[in-house]
Amino acid sequence: MALPAPLHGVIPPVCTPLDARGEVDTSSLARLVTHLLDAGVHGLFALGSTGEAAYLTDAQRGTALEVVVKAVNGRVPVLAGVIDTTTARVLDHAGKAAGLGADALVATAPFYTRTHPREIADHFRRIRTAVGLPLFAYDIPMAVHGKLPPALVRELAADGTLAGLKDSSGDDGALRRLLVGLGGRTARRTGPAPGFTLLTGSELTVDAALLAGADGVVPGLGNVDPAGYVRLYDAARAGHWERAAAEQERLVTLFSITDVGPESEMGRSSSALGAFKAALRLLGVIECGTTAIPQVPLGEESVREVGRRLTAAGLIKLPYG
Repeated sequence: MALPAPLHGVIPPVCTPLDARGEVDTSSLARLVTHLLDAGVHGLFALGSTGEAAYLTDAQRGTALEVVVKAVNGRVPVLAGVIDTTTARVLDHAGKAAGLGADALVATAPFYTRTHPREIADHFRRIRTAVGLPLFAYDIPMAVHGKLPPALVRELAADGTLAGLKDSSGDDGALRRLLVGLGGRTARRTGPAPGFTLLTGSELTVDAALLAGADGVVPGLGNVDPAGYVRLYDAARAGHWERAAAEQERLVTLFSITDVGPESEMGRSSSALGAFKAALRLLGVIECGTTAIPQVPLGEESVREVGRRLTAAGLIKLPYG
């Protein structure tokens, strides 16, 4: 489908449910897509960090994307992560994603070795030219050794290489400076890249990002409570900032589920992704809370704590645990 320019709204990075053997649970994934669409989301981002793309085999990536595209059936845009270390590998993923029906691609800068801005620019231009789908840059410094230079983003936005940016840097000040550099909140649509989409990946500061002029959010927690993020977005778009802030504060409290895994036993990624999947299982959306190896699974007490926090947030109606 043709993407709106700019793309906007709530675009969750879809979790990839796995069965007990670690294979993609296609039935659970299709139910998850329905869960998200029924909440009114505006797009889906398959094979991102929350989708555990870095842990999946190429075959598993293909299976997951195929299920998402089929389940969506053209109702909202599907962005496909084509994240990998080198341009050649990303091009391979990109070609497969286009063949499976993705509407747009999401790529990081190359990583493993450090790259110069000229190399990063060439990387994105080759992807855009070779595949022809709209391309979104994924700014995630913790994974690629550095933040995308704002001047480079503006250059690639202005020349049409990039259709947008997903900012998961956690640097809200830099995001605001980029917004200003592209024309600011009130004039960005007549600036150097009028159709360019800016999406925040910082799900705890969405109201602030929208007030500054961002177009939408890609929230991992949106798998668990997509309707909450849609309410936040709708309130902000209508200018009801107090209502948006109240919804944001509720979601900040719910986000505490990502901390339930003991730091002495597991990394923060294991805790967060395990919590999202545990929540989805408790909500009856997916069958199993398995995360990809070598991530450490949540223990029974941590899962019970997720349930208690879902109850406190009003997502589970009966007392849990």
